[in-house]
Amino acid sequence: MRIGIIGAGHIGGTLTKRLTALGHSVAVANSRGPDTLLGLAEETGAHAVTSHEAARGRDLVIITIPEKNVPDLPNDLFAGVPEETIVIDTGNYYPQQRDGRIDAIENGTTESRWVSEQIGRPVVKAFNNIYFNHLLHNGRPAGSPDRIALPVAADRERDKTVVMQLVDQLGFDPIDAGTIDESWRQQPGTAVYTTDLDADGVRRALQEASPERPDEFRDNGAAPTGF
Repeated sequence: MRIGIIGAGHIGGTLTKRLTALGHSVAVANSRGPDTLLGLAEETGAHAVTSHEAARGRDLVIITIPEKNVPDLPNDLFAGVPEETIVIDTGNYYPQQRDGRIDAIENGTTESRWVSEQIGRPVVKAFNNIYFNHLLHNGRPAGSPDRIALPVAADRERDKTVVMQLVDQLGFDPIDAGTIDESWRQQPGTAVYTTDLDADGVRRALQEASPERPDEFRDNGAAPTGF
């Protein structure tokens, strides 16, 4: 596939490495410009581009930036981009540690629904619940007894199917986590967040999840303190 990645931090950089190794054509962008990504491009064979270029001519676009920076994406990021282009959101809301308060999320909007509203596109929630180094190193062949499972939520079934296939290619069991409005089941503080469960464990955790966001992942009125 032709894949654009916007964000080259831990998850974005890891996905750049993993997806190019699988033979996908990857274009990667960040907020500082292509010149700052030449090392990653040389290492992986990805193309260092601008955010606009990462969103155009792609089958799939991955947005993997801090939640607080989503409103800073260009207003015309997806102007002219076909509606069938799939967009993945890997983000998490960390009000105390990084993002500050986002009213809509505090009031119950799921993180990825909020991202979708900011960018004006439907999104798929994926890759938000796994440590980047586990994403880099812990993929396993299908059928392996120690294979980690990852939840995937989306409103458009075709989008979900494509992303679940990609998760499988990367070495993880994809689990249907429902719609974007149900994606709170995989947000920070839930039983599937950074726990590396297998397929049965993820299904059980999603079913038993509570919509109440834990205190450490809610705004406490203080300035973010950093991770």
